[in-house]
Order: sequence, then C-alpha cells, then structure tokens
Amino acid sequence: MPQGSSQPAPRSPASAPDRRSPAPHRVAVIVDEGTNPFEVGVATELFGLPRPELGLPVPLYEVTLCTPTREVRMNHGFFTLTGAAPLDAVDDADTLVVPGRPDNVVPRRPDVLDAIRRTHARGARVLGLCTGSFALAEAGLLDGRRATTHWMWADTFRRLHPRVRLEPDVLYVDEGEILTAAGSAAALDLGLYVVRRDHGAEVAGAVSRRLVFAAHRDGGQRQFVERPLPDVRDESLGPLLAWAQERLAEPLTVADLATRAAVSPATLHRRFRTQLGTTPLAWLTGERVALACRLIERGERRLDVVAARCGLGTAANLRTRLRRETGLSPSAYRRRFGAGAGEAVMS
Repeated sequence: MPQGSSQPAPRSPASAPDRRSPAPHRVAVIVDEGTNPFEVGVATELFGLPRPELGLPVPLYEVTLCTPTREVRMNHGFFTLTGAAPLDAVDDADTLVVPGRPDNVVPRRPDVLDAIRRTHARGARVLGLCTGSFALAEAGLLDGRRATTHWMWADTFRRLHPRVRLEPDVLYVDEGEILTAAGSAAALDLGLYVVRRDHGAEVAGAVSRRLVFAAHRDGGQRQFVERPLPDVRDESLGPLLAWAQERLAEPLTVADLATRAAVSPATLHRRFRTQLGTTPLAWLTGERVALACRLIERGERRLDVVAARCGLGTAANLRTRLRRETGLSPSAYRRRFGAGAGEAVMS
C-alpha cells in the first residue's frame, strides 16, 4: 500500500482559488465509459456538497459532471449516467478531475483526450484519480513529469508510458498544475490535500471531520488536516496519539513515545508502520507542523511563539519545516490562509 505523498512541485499562485472570491471554484469531472463511480463520488463529495457548517456566503467549489455521450455506463455497466453536461463544459473549469477505469490498456476516446489537453493548455489544474493517470499520460501531460497510479497497474503503466517518472509507493504526487492519486481511497487523500492547498488546514479539517475520514496515512508530504484519531486495534496506538497531541509543546522524542507505550522503539516503529503507515518521528513532526499551520491561520504572528507551542523549538526550525512540508514560508502561508491575510508580514 502506498505510504505517503510525493514532495510537491512549486505551484503557481493562480492555481488555487481565492477563498474570498465571490464565485466558487469550478470543478469539472470527466465521466467516460467504464469510469469508476467511487472516484466520481469522491470528487462530488469533496468538491460538490454544500457546507453550511463553514458559514461561507458562497460554496467553495461548484462541480459539473461531463460526458462524451448522452449516456455513459460506468464500471462494467453497474451504473448508468444520463443528463450530464457535454464534454465541452470542461472549457469553463478551473480544475479538471479525471477518474480511473478498469480497462487501462484500451485507448481513451480522442475527444476525451483533447478535452484533457486543452484544459491543461489554458492553465487549469488537472487531477488524475487512481488509473485516471493513464488518461493524463495518454494525453501527453505527464511526459517528463512525476506521477503515481494504482500499484496493480504500475508495470503496465511503465510499459505504456516510459517517459513518465512513475512513483508507485506514494499516495499522491503534486506536480504543480497536475496531481495524481494512487488509488480510489488515495483520491480522498489527494482531495483533502487540494482543499488544504486552496483554503487552509481549518477548512480541510472541517471537510475531513464531515467525511469521518481518519487520514493518518503519511510518509513523505503531510496532508495537514485536523482530524479525529484513527480507529486502531489493540496494541492500540490511539491513547498514545492522544497523549502526544496534548503535549506537542514538550520536547517529546520517539524514545518518550516508546516509554509511554511500554514497548521498545523498534516495536513502536513496527506498530506505527502497520497501523498508520508511517514512522513515529514522521507522525510526530507532521503533528507539530499541522499545529503550527493552525496557529498561523488563527492569527498568531510571532514565529517564536508558534515554534514553542508546537514543539519545533526555534523560528528558524519552524521556517524550515513549514517550507519543506507545504512549499511556503510562514509569511506566504499566512498571506494565503490566515484570517488577517495581507495585514502584516511575519518575521
């Protein structure tokens, strides 16, 4: 199973919607013959549902399903979609979502590939979910770029698309305006990552809680969403995680976690890998940075205070960690996500 996400490429400021914009960010989802309905559902759940709990005057996103024909049979004919928008509706989208399908060695329709190409050519963001990365590669968007796909199709993908730098062991890959997810469930990870990129950790946390999706599936790039603790079995890490989250300001180490759990560091490492898909150190660091993001969003301007409250020690270490995990400096993060965006520059 993929264990995390690939380090993001630099993003253009125009790639993310302005959360204070009077109009919602437009998302188009291409539904072709055989499309996986779960991934269509992921896109509509993440980007299409009203979210009155956020108290915003307009929706964050607006979703349109687009089909190349008037009727499309999804997933071996188990579902049929009618009445969707025509394929040229992608021309109005700010983000295009391309779900996967089971017959990945069969070429996509030329009009679908053309829609993907022209959407990307005009600067819109493109997401390939699971084996939707095959369509992006077939359209030529992934040549020379990093991407991921479902592990069962990794060898086929390499054979068909040798010019793509495939990374099969991550949940998703961020290549700026092109993002790919490794599987159907990983599409949720990628979607929450996109919401956080667009609107910050607070909004992504609200979306995550409504999904009841405990996304503790880390490794490389954190997904920075405030979320409930995962439902882990006995030999349970749940109490340990809760204990650590209440003490992030303290100089906790992996040895401290192992002592608290009354196990050896090696045993703790195995349990984290098995139950959370990450290491104790990566989890702890990610929680510290996630807390730092929330503090910055809530208006804390003093980096030394933020660093102390989340256990990162110094403002310099906070800057390094935040840039490594989000691609942004504290000042840039606050301008993009903070409640008082643009009012002050952080030191």
